[in-house]
Amino acid sequence: MSGALQVSQKQKLQVQHHQHQHQEHQQQQQYHYESSCYLSSKSSVSTQAFATYKTSSHRLKTSVKTEKGQEVVKLSPLPKRAKRTYLAMDTDKEVIGYVVPVFRANHDTVRGLLEAQDEETIEEGIHYVAMRNLFVREAKEAMQVKVEKKTRSKHVRESAERLEMGRVMEEWSEFRKKMNPDSLTHPPEFIVKPRGQTVWEGRSVKLHCTVAGWPKPRITWYKNNVLIDAKAHPEKYTTESNYNMHSLEIKNCDFFDTAQYYASALNVKGESSSVATIVVKRFQEGEEAGPLDPKPHGFSPEHGVTFETTIIDKFEVAFGREGETLSLGCTVIVYPTVKKYQPEIQWYRDSVALKPSKWVHTHWSGNRATLTLIHLNKEDEGMYTLRVNTKSGFDAYSAYVFVKDADVEVEGVPVAPLDVRCHDANKDYVVVTWKQPAVEGSSSILGYYIDRCEVGTHHWAQCNDTPVKYARFPVTGLVEGRSYVFRVRALNKAGVSRPSRVSEAVVAMDPADRARLRAGPSAPFTGMIKFTEEDPTVGVVPGEPTDVVVTEATKSYVVLAWKPPVQRGHEGVMYFIEKCMSGTETWQRVNTGMPVKSPRFALFDLAEGKSYNFRVRCCNSAGVGEPSEPTGETVVGDKLDLPSAPGSPVVTRNSSTSVVVSWAASKDVKHLAGYYIECSEVGTNVWVPCNNKPVKTTRFVCHGLSRGANYVFKVKAVNAAGYSQDSANSDAVVVQPAIAIPSKPTGVTLLEAVKDYMVLGWNEPGDNGGADVRGYFVDYRTVKGSVFGKWHEMNHQAVTSCTYKAENLKENVLYQFQVRAMNMAGVSTASLPSSSLECKEWTITVPGAPVGLHVLEVRDTSVVVLWEPPVFDGRSPVNGYYLDLKEASTGDEGWKGVHEKVNTKKYIKVTSLKPGTSYVFRVRAQNLAGVGKPSANLGPILAQTRPGTKEIIVDVDDNGVISMIFECSEMNEGSEFVWSKNYQAITDSSRLTFVNEKGRSRAIFNSPSLEDLGTFSCVVTNTDGISSSYTLTEEGLKRLLDLSHEHKFPVIPFKNDMAMELLEKGCVRFWCQVEKFTPALQVEYVFNDAIITQGKKYTMNFDKSNGIIEMFMDSLEVTDEGTFTFNLVDGKAKGTTSLVLIGDEFRELQKKSEFERAEWVRKQGPHFVEYLDFAVTQECDVLLKCKIGNIKKETEITWSKDSIEIAEDDEDAAKIERTDGDLTFNIGKISKTDAGIYEVFLQDERGKDKSIFNLTDAGYQAVMNELFRVIANSSTEIQVTSTEHGIILYSDVKYYTDELRVGWLFKDAKIAASERVKAGVTGEQLWLKINEPTEKDKGKYTMDIFDGKDGVKRVFELTGKAWEEAFEEFQRLKAAAIAERNRARVVGGLPDVVAIQEGKSLNLTGNVWGEPTPEVSWMKNDKELVSDDRYKLKFEAGKFASITIAAVTTADSGKYALIVKNKYGTEAGVFTVSVYNPDDEEAKEEKKG
Repeated sequence: MSGALQVSQKQKLQVQHHQHQHQEHQQQQQYHYESSCYLSSKSSVSTQAFATYKTSSHRLKTSVKTEKGQEVVKLSPLPKRAKRTYLAMDTDKEVIGYVVPVFRANHDTVRGLLEAQDEETIEEGIHYVAMRNLFVREAKEAMQVKVEKKTRSKHVRESAERLEMGRVMEEWSEFRKKMNPDSLTHPPEFIVKPRGQTVWEGRSVKLHCTVAGWPKPRITWYKNNVLIDAKAHPEKYTTESNYNMHSLEIKNCDFFDTAQYYASALNVKGESSSVATIVVKRFQEGEEAGPLDPKPHGFSPEHGVTFETTIIDKFEVAFGREGETLSLGCTVIVYPTVKKYQPEIQWYRDSVALKPSKWVHTHWSGNRATLTLIHLNKEDEGMYTLRVNTKSGFDAYSAYVFVKDADVEVEGVPVAPLDVRCHDANKDYVVVTWKQPAVEGSSSILGYYIDRCEVGTHHWAQCNDTPVKYARFPVTGLVEGRSYVFRVRALNKAGVSRPSRVSEAVVAMDPADRARLRAGPSAPFTGMIKFTEEDPTVGVVPGEPTDVVVTEATKSYVVLAWKPPVQRGHEGVMYFIEKCMSGTETWQRVNTGMPVKSPRFALFDLAEGKSYNFRVRCCNSAGVGEPSEPTGETVVGDKLDLPSAPGSPVVTRNSSTSVVVSWAASKDVKHLAGYYIECSEVGTNVWVPCNNKPVKTTRFVCHGLSRGANYVFKVKAVNAAGYSQDSANSDAVVVQPAIAIPSKPTGVTLLEAVKDYMVLGWNEPGDNGGADVRGYFVDYRTVKGSVFGKWHEMNHQAVTSCTYKAENLKENVLYQFQVRAMNMAGVSTASLPSSSLECKEWTITVPGAPVGLHVLEVRDTSVVVLWEPPVFDGRSPVNGYYLDLKEASTGDEGWKGVHEKVNTKKYIKVTSLKPGTSYVFRVRAQNLAGVGKPSANLGPILAQTRPGTKEIIVDVDDNGVISMIFECSEMNEGSEFVWSKNYQAITDSSRLTFVNEKGRSRAIFNSPSLEDLGTFSCVVTNTDGISSSYTLTEEGLKRLLDLSHEHKFPVIPFKNDMAMELLEKGCVRFWCQVEKFTPALQVEYVFNDAIITQGKKYTMNFDKSNGIIEMFMDSLEVTDEGTFTFNLVDGKAKGTTSLVLIGDEFRELQKKSEFERAEWVRKQGPHFVEYLDFAVTQECDVLLKCKIGNIKKETEITWSKDSIEIAEDDEDAAKIERTDGDLTFNIGKISKTDAGIYEVFLQDERGKDKSIFNLTDAGYQAVMNELFRVIANSSTEIQVTSTEHGIILYSDVKYYTDELRVGWLFKDAKIAASERVKAGVTGEQLWLKINEPTEKDKGKYTMDIFDGKDGVKRVFELTGKAWEEAFEEFQRLKAAAIAERNRARVVGGLPDVVAIQEGKSLNLTGNVWGEPTPEVSWMKNDKELVSDDRYKLKFEAGKFASITIAAVTTADSGKYALIVKNKYGTEAGVFTVSVYNPDDEEAKEEKKG
């Protein structure tokens, strides 16, 4: 062993030395390298094992012969300080397996091998080179012979050690060769194979394997020979590849995951695969469950509980229409509640998991799961499933969603196709498929148009000019690298349908590139250096394509496919397609203009029925290659036949609004897309689709039918070629619920116990299966400790009540009981066993639990709970009950009493419930000893009114008969109406008579009286608890009796009683209106008990179209005082209405009649339609106006003021205007001089009329008040302006008069006039001046303008920014005014021009002003003068500036200026001095002369 230890130590040192060199090399290269090696060895368990170069010790192997003669390889013992290897060993140091190392590094998942390797590369890893050199050094050092003197025994021992070392080195050499790419590449080899496993449903499983090989193999996983795409299904599969260890994780296993899983390893040297079988077991045996069926919940060790899931408030079968938004939801209760733990919510459509998108929104609020489908399309139709995953398992609920077609824009056009998909996408080619719609329209579909749109644009281009019949079309001419979406439209004789929903976007690119993109980014750099040999095929004409085949052939097109040539170089190749008609030798190139890039091509415009050969040529920059082999003759025509008609459908009942339709599948159908089912109500011949998305099964549940209606059904199949013929019509079926066995009873409890018998009770099944429960069967078994006996039947004949007396029991023995319910369909499954009950006589004093709890009349906010008394009363009789309730989602702490006082009845109506909430109920009985234990729980009961629920209606017919009517539209076979009073069966038939018709029951009161007071209820048997009640109170009975009397002795109802109105000429009209009558109605007209008839004085009329009765009188005379009456007779109905005209009322009416007659006489000539009145315009002009009528040209119109006629030549005549029937007198701006009495006279041969307006006193004041109103409302909002003196607030009005009262307020207090604050008017501007404003003047200012009543107020807040801006402007203007007043200036004294004779003395003085006193300077020709002997400059008293020139010369001529300047400004007084010589002037005159 010493030799082994020496070798191990030497190797350890060498490896450490190698590691040190490797680390230095890493620092120089600044890269991280991955290193791994494999050790091939033999053991009793595995033929291959694994080790890394990091292992610090190596063990020697020895061969040992076993008793059976087998050679077993053993390893030397592990050194004490040796690091752990990856071989699993037992206590005897025997290799028993392989330990998968736990690696901490995260590497990208190994991508699937989706394309063949076209290029061979020679790869050499730097770390392999280092390992090879190390191995050479180890071998040389190990083989060196040291010469020294040794004993024979030592020599023999060392020789044996050298032989063993040589064998080890040989193995190492083989291993090095295997792992060294410079020496040898080799195919993949599984070091550790995946191991088959058996798991429970709902759990996850992981398969592992380790693969050797060079170049490094690529690993792909298969399920039953089908490639697993983990990227496409991340929720189901996860693949990993770390350090050559590969794994596949299958999540949430279900029954369909039971399969054979293959791991395939592939490199350029070959392929190897290994298989492992996964078996998924269920928790319990029984009926095969689907992948979404709920499973039993198991214990969760992570949380220490077993989660139980309940799904309530479930969504039902839903119906939507294209374009609408539909929401589905369920309330999920997970018990117990664990903090910060939420279940996983997953939605499925047709067993396919839904992912959130712009069309699908999901929401989980913590207790309610909601799925919202945005803008429904027919693709959204299907079976929707909510799956709730917890740590203990999962539950699921499903319901179907139907999507109806949107209304078509043009009558008769087909509806939109659906399910548009893209297949076989290449660089410039893609195949688009779709499914035909359920409704073809008024005529058969002639074909389809395919549209495409480039992603990012909104322009749709039609791909085909001629509609295609097939539901499949190859689209060519795409631009490589661009993304497209597609849609399809159907065409028939009536027009084109709406477009379908757009397809998913597809990129026009090579499939290999797409696979690389889908696989994701490549692995990070790990230090591998690649050397690629120069491709010898660059610049060479490509070879010929292979495997050219016709993949599709229809009447419209033929699709070719082929494989690229092997010899093609690095540059891409393109293709030319050639065709040849059979019988000729002429090949014609199809795509002469542009070669195609994809190995796919669609040929159009071929002659139908002709045979063609096709071939393909490759081309690149070097030229066009040789043609491929021809495809062989292909006949242009449809290869896919229409499906045959399905078998005749068989219809069976399902629910009140649905049926199950089954049929035989179409025979020999290829590429079946599915089936469409249609229904028609018998007698209508109108066929309606039951599904708008084809189904592939031969069984379908058709929902949304009318209960009780009679339907027939037919089915048609569809594939890409089109629709099949319709199947034969089914037999007619009436839509009614199917009868099924009832659900199991619940709540088996002990009601009473004696020495040898026990009384049991239970609750009725929640679902009776559509038929009344006929009875129950009870089973029992004995319990001894934890040992349970076999079940035995107790009763061979069914018991009809929910209680049973179990006799012949043994005292002090424990029993368990279970109950089954029976109806006409069969016997239900057994209830849950009761708790272990001891047969022992009760000695308790309080009563037992009430039994038979059930509910009736379930509504949104109320429910009626009924029960039966307990079997065991206790020591005294039961004297009342207490009802408790709780919400189903709460625990036991949620119980609360419904009422405080004891209830003596055996029922109670619970109100104030929350709509849509589920409740649980229980009842406790009470006697003199106390309150007993509660009954079994009843519920959960959902507080929700059933759709179509009707209530009991109380009716009184024409004969006065009082009855109660209850209707039910959901009657089933055997359903009956059962009436009760106070929820007890009615036994006294003398009070009520029952008449039952189809779906309608009528309970007739024989002789209504106080004996009939109470609550009447009606229950429809053999239904889902359809019931209603009506409480007849004393007040209600009295009202019904009054109504009955009215019906027995009817009175004609009046819509309007007799009334009177005055008409033109003073005529009087008496009238009334009858609300309800027959054509036989007769009217009698009476005055003071005397019948009057139509004649000269009276005129009668009865308009039967509206029921108005009229009587007209020309005038009222003294003898007409009295009572007027209309007596009506209509069959046995009578009616009377009267009007009394006597006394003052009659005399007042008579005066009005005479006045109306006088008015009529007046209006026969010229008259005033509207008398003289006034108006004030918006411009504040006062107008007197009136309207006249019945005017002729000859009619005289005269105006006067104060009885003085206004003549045509008067000044006021210009103010008179006449427009048609309007007369106006425009006073203008009124003043007191305009006051007076104005009159207008109308006169001609037919008569005369006049109108007067008094514009004095009250009349004048009324006009002024209106004027004040117009002025006040014309005022603008208060504005602010600033001056040098202060701030002015002002408002403009249209007009101002001194009589207008205007007041100003500051902070709601009236402003007193002062020198500092003044109010006034300038023109049409009302103002308030604030001189020298201060901070005290900030605040709210109000201007109150009198408007004839209260006043109009304008408010201005002189604060904040408004104050700051106004005050700042005031200060600026004030400063500017001061500067203007005090600035320096020349105020006078200087002439503009001075002419002076040479030699004279010039003295000019300018008057100067300025505060402070200005500085003075003089300028001559823009140059400053200085006081000297020639120019004497003086400035005296700060006001007078003078300049003196003693003897001027011509040189003194020029432009002079007096400049004054102070801090407020500068000013110049400019003058011109002209010096002349008299002699020169005379000489000039002489020359002129």
